[in-house]
Order: sequence, then C-alpha cells, then structure tokens
Amino acid sequence: MILEKVSTMNKLKIANNFSRCAHLYDKYADIQNKAAFELIGSLKNNNFSRILELGCGTGNYTLMLRDRFKDAGIRALDISDEMISVAQNKLKHKDIEFIVADAEKIIPGHHFDLITSNACFQWLNDLKQTLPRYAASLSRGGALCFSIFGPRTFCELNTVLESVLETSRVDSVNFCNQDDLKAMLKANFKSVKINESCYRESFASLKSLLEKIKYSGVRGNGLDKRTYFSRGLLEKLQKTYLDKFQQIRAIYQVFFCYGEKR
Repeated sequence: MILEKVSTMNKLKIANNFSRCAHLYDKYADIQNKAAFELIGSLKNNNFSRILELGCGTGNYTLMLRDRFKDAGIRALDISDEMISVAQNKLKHKDIEFIVADAEKIIPGHHFDLITSNACFQWLNDLKQTLPRYAASLSRGGALCFSIFGPRTFCELNTVLESVLETSRVDSVNFCNQDDLKAMLKANFKSVKINESCYRESFASLKSLLEKIKYSGVRGNGLDKRTYFSRGLLEKLQKTYLDKFQQIRAIYQVFFCYGEKR
C-alpha cells in the first residue's frame, strides 16, 4: 500500500484540529465509542486476517478490533500525528502497525480482508472517488465496513444558528445522506447494507455543547470562522435554543455501512 501526501488545506485544518485535541479526545468521544461498539458488533465474519483501519484516532476502535481479531495483522492510519502518538502509547503492546496518512490517498497495492473505519469518512473530500480505491485494495471475499455521521447531526444547533445568524454554519449539513451512500456503495461493492442509528445528548449549556464539538473533533473544518461567539451572542443563541427545543440537546445521526468485494 502506497500513500500520497495530504493535498488540501481543508485536510490540514482537520488534521490540526484533531492534533490539538488529541490529549482530550477520549474524554469527549463517548458518541464515537458508542458507534464503535455498534460497528464492531455488526461484523459477523471472524476470519479477517489482514485488516486496514482508516482514521484510527486515539485507538479506541483499534483496540476493539485487536480484541475481536486476536491473530489478525492490523494496520491503522490517521491523518493526525498526535492522534497516532496517543494510539501508539495506548496500544504499544498490541502488535498494531500505525501510520500517519490521509485515508483518501491510498494507492492500491496490498490487499486486505477488511477495510474499516469509525466516524471518519464524513471528513473525506470525495468519498465517491475514494471508494473504488478501497474496493481495489480488498482481497477476494473482503469487505468494507464503516460508520459515518449523517446530515441530521447537530440539526438543532444548525436550526438555531440559521435563526439567529440567517445562514448555515455547521459542516454536518453537507454530510452524505443514506440514498447517496447506498448509490456509491452499490457502484463498487456487492451485498451492500446500511443501517442507521441516532444518538442523543443533553447539555447543561450551549457552551458545553460547543466544547464537546471542539474537543471530540466532530467540527471538522470548524464552525464558520466569520462567527465570533461573544458572550452576548452565546446568550442569544442559548435563549433561542431553549425557546425552540426546551433544552440544549444534540442528535448524532450515524450510518453503518457494509459492502463486499465483487
């Protein structure tokens, strides 16, 4: 497997966001961990011997893969060097190969029985163009299995921002919907399956929600940089949030996707 260099400023921004928050990520990533448990539980085959994990973060899903597939060779990559550093330290005796790399820049060469990813693919610039690379990197009978945040993620926050600022400021509104995911997967894989889960959280304040978004890495490129969250704006946004939803809450829409090599 050969890897091209990271090529866009957006990717560098995402990598920097994750790197800055790497030491706090595990404290705030409970939704990602819930998705990881659901993702690992969806894998029915216990015979994967060569596994590639994309966007491994701090290694929580990586550890689940190692515990489930004890004899498999596992290669885990992430775009953030600080995330990789945390993962390496956490799993230093687990015989995992860690690589700092962009999940979108795989050039097929090695073949894997399983390519998998938890809560990463929503940050790819062009999933449609990348999926054929993953299909070409699978061995015969191999599978792609991943979780990905959907466009309803943070829909309440986006509603509030649109109401107050009169424009959408949340990256998640541009995430792939289920129909688009299914079409892309069916173009490259067989036996395609997609399931949806929605996780919900409540927060003591809007500031707590924004803090969660920041430190769990789900902001991606971040909220629109033209938005300065002054105390007055935060108070106005929180009042609007409570008026519309009676509480500060957030929905995380997650799709669990599966496809096999043709």
